Amino acid sequence: MDESQLEPEKTPIEPSFEASLDLGRIFKSISQVRKELNKVIVGQNDLIEFLIIGILADGHCLIEGVPGIAKTLSAKLLARTLSVDFSRIQFTPDLMPSDILGTSIFNQKTTNFEFKHGPIFSNIILIDEINRAPAKTQAALFEVMAEKQITIDGNTYTMANPFIVFATQNPIEQEGTYRLPEAQLDRFLFKINLDYPDLEDEIKIIEKHNSRKGSSELAEINAVLNAKDIQEMQQICKQITVEKSIVEYIAKIVYQTRVHPALYLGSSPRASIAILSASKAKAAISGRDFVIPEDVKYVASVCMRHRVTVSPEKEMEGLTADYIIKEMIESVEVPR
Repeated sequence: MDESQLEPEKTPIEPSFEASLDLGRIFKSISQVRKELNKVIVGQNDLIEFLIIGILADGHCLIEGVPGIAKTLSAKLLARTLSVDFSRIQFTPDLMPSDILGTSIFNQKTTNFEFKHGPIFSNIILIDEINRAPAKTQAALFEVMAEKQITIDGNTYTMANPFIVFATQNPIEQEGTYRLPEAQLDRFLFKINLDYPDLEDEIKIIEKHNSRKGSSELAEINAVLNAKDIQEMQQICKQITVEKSIVEYIAKIVYQTRVHPALYLGSSPRASIAILSASKAKAAISGRDFVIPEDVKYVASVCMRHRVTVSPEKEMEGLTADYIIKEMIESVEVPR
């Protein structure tokens, strides 16, 4: 199952009721972001939706798809709509942890070592082809992705807020790539799988590219939000109401991954928290100050597909994590 098999809500109508939170501000801001991205991006509505939810839920996103379907471009353009610091790191097999985090350099004038910040010190970080770096470089991301800090030479450095990692990877290439450790995958809020555009979207992509006459896509995008705006919207999303029945619904879905016979490894409580946070953000951009089961269903698959492992026997039978998760979600009773 990919995102196209989920039934996304249509573009939400601006809330007309008196919500207890300032959801009108979120609606207006997200509408502006979508409008800017639609200048360049054709289709990929789910990708844009999930990346926006990721930002509001303060979570990292892993984007997987074949080359040439706008994984990197979409992340770059979204970052362009935000007036925040942006870093891009191209992962390669010879990349070292210090190339990401930074290193201490001896200053001959002061006769002291001074720490030189690496590219990870930014607000939005795009890691291109994350699975091309070896294990020790991947491990350098564990602390900073989970705790928003790094520890080097006994000193701890805290990241500025917001701090969001967008990472891309190619699912079909094997030579020169390294499988991401489960501990690192677990630090991503979402794993978003992309496929080729349909014929109609492909025609629009070609027409847009032709009409641009060689001008840069980035030049068409304007910044509409700053760091303070993002932090305030993240705080609003955290205050979205979640009824006990919805909490139990999330817990039951995640629990099923641990007892399902087709899964060798189930999801941890971090998956439950991820679904909760993402559901709140989904509710907010839909104009609601409360979470409904449809919010949970919309984000559950992308929150869990990278946090489960299909048993070897079932994998040989052709079962995928997405198929199993979809079945599990449908088997859990929806709260009324």
